[in-house]
Amino acid sequence: MEVIFLLCACMSILAVALICFFLFTRGIPGMAEIGVFKFLGGQEWKPGNDIYGILPMILGSIYVTGLSLVIGVPIGLLTAIFMARFCPKTLYKILKPAVDLLAGIPSVVYGFFGMVVIVPIIRSFTYFLDSISAREIRGNGVSLLTASILLGIMILPTIINVSESAIRAVPESYYEGSIGLGADPVRSVFKAVLPAAKSGILAAIILGVGRAIGETMAVIMVAGNSPSMPQGILQGVRTLTANIVIEMGYAQDLHREALIATGVVLFVFILIINLCFSVLKRREK
Repeated sequence: MEVIFLLCACMSILAVALICFFLFTRGIPGMAEIGVFKFLGGQEWKPGNDIYGILPMILGSIYVTGLSLVIGVPIGLLTAIFMARFCPKTLYKILKPAVDLLAGIPSVVYGFFGMVVIVPIIRSFTYFLDSISAREIRGNGVSLLTASILLGIMILPTIINVSESAIRAVPESYYEGSIGLGADPVRSVFKAVLPAAKSGILAAIILGVGRAIGETMAVIMVAGNSPSMPQGILQGVRTLTANIVIEMGYAQDLHREALIATGVVLFVFILIINLCFSVLKRREK
């Protein structure tokens, strides 16, 4: 069994190594041919003219991911606290499967939900702002805000489940000791239990970031996919993942290498996030 476990671990490491090898050997030459600073800092993406600048996609990914965390983290964390400490057992039997079901819904279904429900709401909101604003706010509902709301919903299961497990892992003596010192139940949870579960909650947020920044299909359906610099939360954006999926089917030569280089940038982003998480955990220890 030790040999089997070792082989499984080696297979996981080998898979990551092969992915790194493919991305960097196929993406770095294209990035070097275009020019690293032109590629990372360029504001125009025009494959027909051999102009490849991914700064709009980088900013689009950062904005969409950041805003989705602003929406999803508070809701997910508060839901996890309720489920772990305050939820009645009868309600928990309904709420827990519902959260698990959210995790199992395919991305394309979330995308359809966003197109049918969220996009018309944002479109109506945009028209309302047009009616009361002195300047025209152009937008048709597919926008950075729409994608962020949808991603905020999609990362909820990850944040809720991991945060709930972290909160339940805290020894009950922390809560009881706080109650014994005269604190009320809510203050005991927020002042004694949550700080002890901080590492697990941070892990939940990091996993949520990974889910949000790597999501493709749902974002393509509601983000607008405009390869230009983001102009506002009610305007369309294109993320790094969407850029790869939209154009990879017909890309050739330098265009294809530029898309693979885009994957390298995305891979480095996720690697940096994981490294920051590791550093924070070490500091806590």
